[in-house]
Amino acid sequence: MIYWLETIGLDVLLIRLFHQVDESNVPWLLSATNRLRDAFGTQLIDLVPSYTTLMLHYDLEQLDERKARNLVGRALHNLQPEQSDTSGARHNVPVWYDARVGPDLQRIAKLKGQSEEAVIQAHCARVYRVFALGFAPGFGYLGLLDPALVAPRLTTPRQSVPAGSVAIAEHQTAIYPLASPGGWNLLGRTAVQLFDPGLEGYSLLQPGDKVRFVAIDRTEFLRQGGDDTPMESMA
Repeated sequence: MIYWLETIGLDVLLIRLFHQVDESNVPWLLSATNRLRDAFGTQLIDLVPSYTTLMLHYDLEQLDERKARNLVGRALHNLQPEQSDTSGARHNVPVWYDARVGPDLQRIAKLKGQSEEAVIQAHCARVYRVFALGFAPGFGYLGLLDPALVAPRLTTPRQSVPAGSVAIAEHQTAIYPLASPGGWNLLGRTAVQLFDPGLEGYSLLQPGDKVRFVAIDRTEFLRQGGDDTPMESMA
């Protein structure tokens, strides 16, 4: 496989495997991640996968750039993708879709000329891949969204979005792991805890994992420990 290697810091390399975002990229990125971790061992400080790239931070006390580049070349020689049907953990995420906790649900339905139920069904119909983690600990960028649901971010982000909020923006969907500012369109809320200091990377989700959303009612949401405080009450 052809890849592009860039120096972006004194001890950081950017490895570009693709130029376009696609779900089929994930098995290749997972395979490259595993090979690079094995090749660098204790000489690796951090390795951050994204949609099309891997950012590799190596230990400058053990490696210079020439040796790091050589290690990358050996690790990625004859790269083959991970088996997509077996790679990554699978997560079913129960979501209470409701205007009280998903204040953009009705607007998205009107924007798309659909019923709220149709929007919910479309959001639940796909199995999403975790492309990358970022923005906040445990925040996974999931894709790709059904084209019928693609919608722009909010013009003015909210100052605070509750933890567990399930949202969409452009071609992606995500869950806010912590209360934070945000400009994505909120459809509902889950009681699943995504941020956990006891987990690797503090995150339930990891790049390459698969996520499916499952619609539940308010009673089940509360039984699972969900917070049904309406958005307007949190303002």
